[in-house]
Amino acid sequence: MHERISPLVMVLANSPGTIIVKAKPTDMAGLLTTLQQRWTALMPGSPFVYSFLDERYQQTYIAERRTGQILGFFAGLTVFVACLGLFGLATFTAEQRTKEIGVRKVLGASVSSIVALLSRDFLQLVGLVIILASPIAWYAMHRWLENFAYRITIDWWVFALAGALAVGIALLMVSFQSIRAALTNPVKSLRSE
Repeated sequence: MHERISPLVMVLANSPGTIIVKAKPTDMAGLLTTLQQRWTALMPGSPFVYSFLDERYQQTYIAERRTGQILGFFAGLTVFVACLGLFGLATFTAEQRTKEIGVRKVLGASVSSIVALLSRDFLQLVGLVIILASPIAWYAMHRWLENFAYRITIDWWVFALAGALAVGIALLMVSFQSIRAALTNPVKSLRSE
């Protein structure tokens, strides 16, 4: 993946003791047994050693696979920690604004308007983070993709999808606390006054 494909010539005439076999993977065990019998008949002193071409190709991409697994793990961990922080912040904000929510409910505010009131601040923060993080992410991905001979370009919809997913997760985390705060009895929140 890191080098351009160049012209290739495979010469087997100067490599005695090497056979390349193209086969369908229907009965691989039977094929290997047959190949081993014929090998020992043709080359009685040489050991029968075989390998599969797809496995050899996979060995060349171990570093990329491992990098993908590590990045996936840390991305998941980052999203989990961010969700915990967002949930904690939503809980703290709802707790701080219980009296305001109680007054709004007494004055006739609906549950949806209270949820929208509490969610608006968080969505503005998430939107700001998306605007700031998208160029940085594009630059980092662009630099990483420069290491490959054949690469794709990063389309705008990837960032739009990631932003929509971030907004969805933020709404899910904040809405739970907002709905809980909006459904509490206003008498309990205003009783201490």
